[in-house]
Amino acid sequence: MKRYFLPFYLFTLLLFSCSPSVPETYTESEELPRIYPDYVDVTIPVNIAPLTFELDDDEADGMIARYKAGIVEVVCEEKMQPSLGQWQELIGQGGDISVDVYVKHGEQWTHHKPFAIHVSKDSVDTYLSYRLIPSSFVSYEALTINQRCLENYDESVIYDNMLCGFEAEGQCINCHNYQQWNPERMQFHARQKSGGTIIVYDGNVKKVNMKNDSILSAGVYPAWHPWLKLIVYSTDKTHQSFHTTDANKIEVYDLESDIIAYDIDKGEVTNLENDTTEFEVFPAWAPDGKTLYYCSAHYERQNMKVSPATELVSRCEELKYNIYKKSFDPDTKQFGPRELVFAADSLGMSAVLPRISPDGRSLVFTMASYGYFHIWHHDADLWKLDLQTGEAAPLTVINSDDTESYHTWSSNGHWLVFGSRRDDGTFTRPFFAHVDKDGHWSKPFELPQSDPDYNRQLLRSYNIPEFMRGPVTIDPHTFADILKGEGEPVKYVQQLR
Repeated sequence: MKRYFLPFYLFTLLLFSCSPSVPETYTESEELPRIYPDYVDVTIPVNIAPLTFELDDDEADGMIARYKAGIVEVVCEEKMQPSLGQWQELIGQGGDISVDVYVKHGEQWTHHKPFAIHVSKDSVDTYLSYRLIPSSFVSYEALTINQRCLENYDESVIYDNMLCGFEAEGQCINCHNYQQWNPERMQFHARQKSGGTIIVYDGNVKKVNMKNDSILSAGVYPAWHPWLKLIVYSTDKTHQSFHTTDANKIEVYDLESDIIAYDIDKGEVTNLENDTTEFEVFPAWAPDGKTLYYCSAHYERQNMKVSPATELVSRCEELKYNIYKKSFDPDTKQFGPRELVFAADSLGMSAVLPRISPDGRSLVFTMASYGYFHIWHHDADLWKLDLQTGEAAPLTVINSDDTESYHTWSSNGHWLVFGSRRDDGTFTRPFFAHVDKDGHWSKPFELPQSDPDYNRQLLRSYNIPEFMRGPVTIDPHTFADILKGEGEPVKYVQQLR
């Protein structure tokens, strides 16, 4: 078979024949353009979906933007929306993408200071899952767990909250989690109507009723062991209250909380930490499977004349969570005593959500002035603890003037996804930050959408972003049918075997 090759000049003509052209006359500006999302000088993975943006200037009359890498150029007007094919041509050039933005006011075009999008050879896991939840305080029916392919814009529903209940018989789904980024080994909870915990393991799906008289509650915040069929949970009696004058609208808190372990095969649970003067929460495993991290705040009641909830709300700013760890023997399934890892209370602060890097060297956590539900705290920032030196410091390159909260490492340890409210202070969006082999962090970028205005129109928050190596393939209705059935009961034991 004969093969025909187009001359280079003809290939270039075909590439740009349907594209607008940059203005021929314009004035130069030393100011960077105001665009949304802010992709100025960000670092992106080589396999990310096309980055689209629009002008963040209501007074402008038009925009023309150009992406250029090597011999490839893509020019768009009004919104920068390269096709997947054009984007792959740009990425395929093997270097940074330069960006030129021309803005029109009246009849005058202005060429703003160019910037670069840095393309890292470090890829990112192909999927991300999250809860999509309205910013509502009284209703949560319209709630889903979704998954998004990060290499394009494909999004699908893993489970829909309304498949099993509505309004008076409502349901609340939460806390999806995976073993080692594996979508075939996952779990999530359903509360209220048809409540229980869904466990998926290599094609097998079951509903577990984890309530037991010997433990505080069913499992809440989960942590899969890296390879054992073992999940550690915090068990919590969670409440929420509303502030009338505080900038933090809602306070979510626990009246009690413990740490338990659940053996998937044996159906056994046991208490790991259940001190009544400690609020334990947010377990997380080290990648070697030999250390369990978690957070705890010391709290003792002082006023027995009021209800526990009334007292705790009045003293909520006293709750300072520290980070602890327990050793673990994978062969015997025995845990050691707790050890203090980071004393946030000595700084007058509260540290939660420990997440350990795949190489075991770094622990990233969220820090705020008090409490543990930092997604509602505007002062919440991400910090990094060096597990070798014990040094802790804020991730200033990543943090914004508003909330940074839930975060997860990619499987290769070069990307961190986290929730941030930097856009508008109300809705949480996923952002991604790169860290190189020397521990240097790059400016984060927002999850790209086919239409850059999508997130501004979507009045929902992305909650608990979790990387995945592929999609969950079980149909949402299959999950619903299993949830409608009876849950497998658990058996309490003094210790796992």
